[in-house]
Amino acid sequence: MTNYEAIYPGATYLLDPNYGFMGYRVPAGEFGGTTSIQTANQLKEVNNLLNQGMKTTEVSVVQPEVFEMMPKGHLKEIARLNKLTGAESTLHAPVIDPSGFTQQGWSEENREVAERQFESFVERGHELSPEGNMPVTIHASSIPGSEMIPETHKLVLPEEKGKGPVIGKMIAVNQDTGELIPLERKKVYGPRKPKGEIWTPETELTSANATKFSQAITNLAFYKKEADEIIAPAQGELSKNLMIAGNNPTQTQINQIKISQEKLQRGDLFLTNIEQSFRSLYEQAAKYGTDENTKKVLDNISKNWIEKTKAMQNEKEIGEVIKMRTNLIDNSLNEMRKLEQTPPQIFKPIEEFAKDKASETLSNVAVNTYKKFGNTSPIISVENPPYGSALSSGEDLKNLIKETRKKFVNKLVKEGKSKSNAEQAAEKLIGVTWDTSHISMIRKQGFNPEQVVKETKTIAPYVKHVHFNDNFGSTHTDLPPGMGNLPMPEIMGELEKAKFKGKKIFEGGNWFQHMQTSPFPYQLESAGSPLYSTAPAASPYWNQIGGLGAYYSGTGPINPAIHHSTYGAGFTNLPIELGGEMPGTQSRFSGTPNQ
Repeated sequence: MTNYEAIYPGATYLLDPNYGFMGYRVPAGEFGGTTSIQTANQLKEVNNLLNQGMKTTEVSVVQPEVFEMMPKGHLKEIARLNKLTGAESTLHAPVIDPSGFTQQGWSEENREVAERQFESFVERGHELSPEGNMPVTIHASSIPGSEMIPETHKLVLPEEKGKGPVIGKMIAVNQDTGELIPLERKKVYGPRKPKGEIWTPETELTSANATKFSQAITNLAFYKKEADEIIAPAQGELSKNLMIAGNNPTQTQINQIKISQEKLQRGDLFLTNIEQSFRSLYEQAAKYGTDENTKKVLDNISKNWIEKTKAMQNEKEIGEVIKMRTNLIDNSLNEMRKLEQTPPQIFKPIEEFAKDKASETLSNVAVNTYKKFGNTSPIISVENPPYGSALSSGEDLKNLIKETRKKFVNKLVKEGKSKSNAEQAAEKLIGVTWDTSHISMIRKQGFNPEQVVKETKTIAPYVKHVHFNDNFGSTHTDLPPGMGNLPMPEIMGELEKAKFKGKKIFEGGNWFQHMQTSPFPYQLESAGSPLYSTAPAASPYWNQIGGLGAYYSGTGPINPAIHHSTYGAGFTNLPIELGGEMPGTQSRFSGTPNQ
């Protein structure tokens, strides 16, 4: 900051345009701040920010129940206030996972609920800017994700070096149940590797899929064995009892026949349960199989199943039917074992799974709001969550946007829109909110600040909106730009190369909580914003004016109370060279004796 002294600030280099300047100059009109997330009275919050001098505000309500507390017309009133003051607002939608994860796990029903919620948020957001394309920020995810580590890490394999960052920790999801499992890079020991060997998350993913599939086949084989141990003796007993009973069985013989038949029915029930479980296994292989061999094996099983089922329907002897069923299950399990070397990918990296599901949600929201509002539709601006969450890296977020735009285009083309027009709309209405402090958290994995710049370069062509926050890279904290150690000039330079023209919003919730003062003067100061908008090239800058005071010093150096106790209210205690009075003499002003 320009000065930090509470008593005597001393001289500042007010003629130096770079004094206290972070190296990237931002006009005051491009800066903004967020409202408090804790209240539904966003009209009051916007008014407070406008009173601080901000021309851009972000209505930020991250809890759905708080957003729903805003009355009808509330956002329209904010739009009217903006129009009166020449300001504008953006919207931060409540934090809901767009791929459909909740605390109870994932389901398609959850995804559809999230889609309806986001569509409602975006529609209401249109009230803030009914004549323009306002960014509505939506978090890409709210679930744990994979984490990268530098190639210099001790657990990186020799063959992995020279290729950039590698996966240190992967989160995999069971595509059937939504269960999440962590797969961490580690060193393992065994009889064949007494010195240990490094297992990568990719290795563990392969092992998890193989184990899951093999265990399912093993379980079915176990239950099939139990069924055989019931059925074979029961068939023998039944044949023996029928032979002894002949045409005129006694009551005892009838009872023995019934007991044998009941045993056979219990074995038949086992077979029915095994068949149902096998159908689930077949479905998994069909949905998540990865190669041509899988298709070939499943085709063989299907043909055999259809053929044997028809034969069983024509067979009247129950014992023979059961025998045919047991053979069918044995043959099917033997065929399914051929897939153990290339098992279906039941477990999938969370980024791949979330990209597929979230892009479906976001593209549907974009299509539906585009149908309602056309060229004035709000921008679906997808934010990178704090690093360590799913879809938080530049590459993952880029892939999500590309997939969302692709689905958006395909859906509009199916409804008669030309592909070229649909692609233009996709590029205009689907983009990224890049949060600089969120991506900065990659540094806790051992990366240097340059990695943050690289991540920004990757995503820069898709950025529509920026959360312009600084921090020190270890935790999810937000400081005004210039107060942390992020390379802000290099980050913003990459965005400028990609022709970024959006707004820069500081999310200051933590700042307000701890400092109890507006961050806006410090934003203007560190960004060297021009003092006068009429002649920005020639005007003085906020970092040159001096005397802003320090955020920790109460009233700052502008007439602080401590001056009066130190120097007095008049000239009595000033140094002589500055006009002060010598004790024991008369005042040079009034002639009265000095004390």
